[in-house]
Amino acid sequence: MLYSPLDLPTLPVTAAATATGRHHPLLWSAPSNMLSVTEALQQILQHADPITDTESLALLQAHGRVLAAPQYSTLDVPPADNSAMDGYAFRYADHHQQGPQTFAVSQRITAGSPPQPLQTGTAARIFTGAEIPAGADTVVMQEQCEADKDAATVQVPAGVELNNNIRPRGQDIRSGAEVAAAGDLLTPQRMGLLASIGVAEVPVYRRLRVAIMSTGDELTEPGQPLSAGKIYNSNRYLLAGLIAKMGMELVDLGCVADNAAATEAALERAAASADVIISSGGVSVGEEDHVKNAVEKLGTLQLWKIAIKPGKPVAFGKIGTTPFFGLPGNPVSTFITFLLFARPFLQRLQGQQPVAFRGQHFPASFNRRKASVRREFMRVRMDDAGRMHTHPNQSSGVLTSTSWSNGLAVLEENRVIQEGDPVEVIFYDQLF
Repeated sequence: MLYSPLDLPTLPVTAAATATGRHHPLLWSAPSNMLSVTEALQQILQHADPITDTESLALLQAHGRVLAAPQYSTLDVPPADNSAMDGYAFRYADHHQQGPQTFAVSQRITAGSPPQPLQTGTAARIFTGAEIPAGADTVVMQEQCEADKDAATVQVPAGVELNNNIRPRGQDIRSGAEVAAAGDLLTPQRMGLLASIGVAEVPVYRRLRVAIMSTGDELTEPGQPLSAGKIYNSNRYLLAGLIAKMGMELVDLGCVADNAAATEAALERAAASADVIISSGGVSVGEEDHVKNAVEKLGTLQLWKIAIKPGKPVAFGKIGTTPFFGLPGNPVSTFITFLLFARPFLQRLQGQQPVAFRGQHFPASFNRRKASVRREFMRVRMDDAGRMHTHPNQSSGVLTSTSWSNGLAVLEENRVIQEGDPVEVIFYDQLF
């Protein structure tokens, strides 16, 4: 399980856990030259200073934006008692007979029309959502009543309960209640909620500007001929889609040549035009991997190398004051490290509070006979019966595994797993 820094447990590692190799994943220390997943996330989030620039948007245009100020209701919702059914409203005390009782129908009330006070001893024909007239306190659904052909009288059954089928004033929201907090993402549900209290415009943080760049002379853009030794640039489109999914503004720097001068120039352009820079590739130790050196020259490198599989060579630092992520070049590694590290960082910068990933546990469908020093994220597909299916190729270059799967199985460090053991699965719909 992955936690935010505010949600870290402090349980001790027991002797029994050591003996079985089942350490708590957050209490394990990575090898000295690597940070654990949790240590890395803690360090990264410490550098996330939320933006403060705001704008006012019409509520209809605010989907996916982050609220910059709390919103309070100035009215009760609903504003008056109303009917939950099409039926007949009457005063409970007037139903004094043991069996069914016939009432004269004194008025007809539709939704949106103000009712008249109910005449004593009568019933009102009422429709769903219509306001309950003064003097009435009970509604019987029309299917349980018998009206005459002229709708002048209605027979109401016995045994009806007081306040039946009445939605009371303020049942949903009370005047003065906070209905949305600063930092809330404006989902369709929250948009509807704000509309229900009459909010037409909302203050939101401006969209975060995220620059992406790809590195690698082997990369070719889709639509161009593919020559020998080249591959198509998938990471550019993968990252662009992930950033669009988060509702942020993309600054696309394209593909950067594999040389120090081009890398430094691209990073400087990105730092001047974006709030965050994300590159893919070039952060390993090869002779043509220039990103790490460029970051150290132009700014600072806070961390490099995380005990994770796939995705060990993850860099985080700053170009001047602009945060920088250097993600691995293999597409699966790019995908997973973005979700686990870049995504919560971007959320916090955008004004949201990152939510801890809380997966569900399912029986493992595989064996892991040798404990690993890295935490592994295996692409799995969970079926409707809760059975786990693992992709047959867990290579970091097999991008089809991310499209085929619907979640990540978390294989904690220093743990041997036997088929049937409980394994945590984080579903993509939690992360997207």
